[in-house]
Amino acid sequence: MRKHQWTLAFFGLAALVLSACSPTDTAIVYPETERGTVVDEYFGEEVADPYRWLEDLDAGATAAWVEAQNDISFPYLEAIPQRDAVKNRLTELWNYERIGIPKKEGRRYFFERNDGLQNQDVLYVTEAIDGEPRVLIDPNAFSEDATIALASWVPSPDGRWLAYSTSDGGTDWKTWHIRNVDTGEDLDDSVSRCKFTGASWSGDSGGFFYSRYPAFEDGTGDGSKTTSVYFHRRGTAQDTDEHVYTIPGETTRNPYATVTQDGSYLIISERDGYDANDIHYLPLNKGITAPLPIFNQWDARYNFIGNEGHTLFFWTNKDAPKGRVVTVDLGRRSAGELREVVAEAEETLSSVEFVGGTLACEYLRDAHSLVRLHATDGSAKGEVELPGMGTARGFSGHSDDDETFYSYTDFTTPTAIYRYDVDSGESTLFARPEPPIDLSGYEAKQIFFESKDGTRVPMFIVHKTGIALDGQNPTLLYGYGGFNSSRTPTYRTTRMVWLEMGGVLVIANLRGGGEYGREWHLAGTKLQKQNVFDDFIAAAEWLIANGYTSTTKLAIQGGSNGGLLVGAAITQRPDLFGAALPAVGVLDMLRYHTPSANARQWASDYGLSENEDEYRAQRAYSPYHNTVEGTCYPPTLITTADHDDRVVPWHSFKFAAAMQHAQGCSNPILIRVETRAGHGAGKPTWMQIEVAADQWAFLAKALEMAN
Repeated sequence: MRKHQWTLAFFGLAALVLSACSPTDTAIVYPETERGTVVDEYFGEEVADPYRWLEDLDAGATAAWVEAQNDISFPYLEAIPQRDAVKNRLTELWNYERIGIPKKEGRRYFFERNDGLQNQDVLYVTEAIDGEPRVLIDPNAFSEDATIALASWVPSPDGRWLAYSTSDGGTDWKTWHIRNVDTGEDLDDSVSRCKFTGASWSGDSGGFFYSRYPAFEDGTGDGSKTTSVYFHRRGTAQDTDEHVYTIPGETTRNPYATVTQDGSYLIISERDGYDANDIHYLPLNKGITAPLPIFNQWDARYNFIGNEGHTLFFWTNKDAPKGRVVTVDLGRRSAGELREVVAEAEETLSSVEFVGGTLACEYLRDAHSLVRLHATDGSAKGEVELPGMGTARGFSGHSDDDETFYSYTDFTTPTAIYRYDVDSGESTLFARPEPPIDLSGYEAKQIFFESKDGTRVPMFIVHKTGIALDGQNPTLLYGYGGFNSSRTPTYRTTRMVWLEMGGVLVIANLRGGGEYGREWHLAGTKLQKQNVFDDFIAAAEWLIANGYTSTTKLAIQGGSNGGLLVGAAITQRPDLFGAALPAVGVLDMLRYHTPSANARQWASDYGLSENEDEYRAQRAYSPYHNTVEGTCYPPTLITTADHDDRVVPWHSFKFAAAMQHAQGCSNPILIRVETRAGHGAGKPTWMQIEVAADQWAFLAKALEMAN
């Protein structure tokens, strides 16, 4: 909710006139944030941390600081003339039906649907794919402000039961429940202390395997520890759940479990970061209680795909940086023995599904989708013809299914759902959304540019047809560049409003992502993290050199790891950008790992300040530590949320305080703190519209846009 109470306890006021687009704008004042005296020592170097006190999220002084900042930011944003029109247009364009990919279990199909402006998607079930669906779960009834979300859902193999989790106020902490699909009523089951875990049903649908954290004395989850695998039997209390597996010894690894579709094996993936994992298995119903190793060298990533009896299929980048498919025969194998089924290709193999006796291999070719099909012996079965240069997802199902479903989207194509006949290879349209906008007047293309070290980097550019390359186009450059995560073409309502405003949208596929496999990812991690920022800066310079925009018209945007990207870009090249939108960013690189075990998992990308070489790399780019007093930074709107327990909001608090203190010109440095929200997942529609309206209005003012 937007707040306007003027509570400035704990703070004095320091007047600072901000730049304006017209002489009638009113001067703004920032809270005078106390600078503490905390100094840490790293390998003989002293590093000041003057805003350490803002890390205490429960302190009254922190709460007062947040309220004081919001009391400046929200009125500033609401006073921008374009804001109301932007919000109204966002609301209009959001109002169209959207349907998710159906999932079949037993004889039933489950899918999500939103009629347009519903705050949360509704889960439906139907007995036939062309039958009349009925509502199974409507999370819009969970709370008055729609901030309790349906986080995930998993039907049982017979389709009679549904395990589903909820998230309250955007937190990553989830609580699992069980619903009777026939009656629509919940059992008394409640499974808590869960983060980042699925629910994997036993073959008889009698319960599910899951991972949970140990408890504090008050019963809440202790996220500073690691998880263990448990089995929850349907209709029982959580405190009677059967303990299945804990990784022995002191460890930062977390185990997560999946039951094979035939119910024969429990596959346990132990994870510690994003570069490597190991795999164990447990034969079910055979009296064996200790999981047995399959891959335990921590030399690559291994993702379980499916099985045919005792033959297990895995995606891996072991000896194949762009990915391949291998099998392990549990009946005849020795440790580490595997057989290649689908060899590494020129394109990046991003994921594989096993459906209808077919391996559906989803590749990335220069950051857009390509789907090839293979038999289980590796022989080719053709490709799925896609509508364009976009993103395809889906193809899940069972090994004996004769159908599956997938989605397709690109920058100007809203997400459509297709049914795929596995035997005939024919795709038929299942659902096509029709947003209230004419999409024919826009074009998207892909270009390649050279980064600082000569690396060839791809970039998508979207804009109205026929724009002039005169350097005057308001341009939004977006990037991420981390955790092996690829940025591919997708349709988003918020971006269409930006394009309608006359803006150019640019998505850069930076190193650190997964677009070109493991080597591309590693080239943007740890001691090489600076490559990501160099790629982003080179993208901005290319756009200016080629007439798309100019510094005063160029804005940058990124969230989470992308918030780090934006923070690093404006502290390294404040002269290059006209505005910045860092969201829920990782901005203090020396202490990012301190709040929880989850954050420490990011060390595979970031490294740790506990190691000297990694500390020196982090210190060189950490946005919070590289603000320089007296520098003129571009207009910046920092956004975060009070319930973000993934990238805790003190990152944004400390960075905002440091930026406001350092700012050497009148450009605004604002922070917008959402309440009852988290890192992004489960955010209700009304809240998404509000923050997008504020961001686009901020850019309209900062870039002096007419629309």
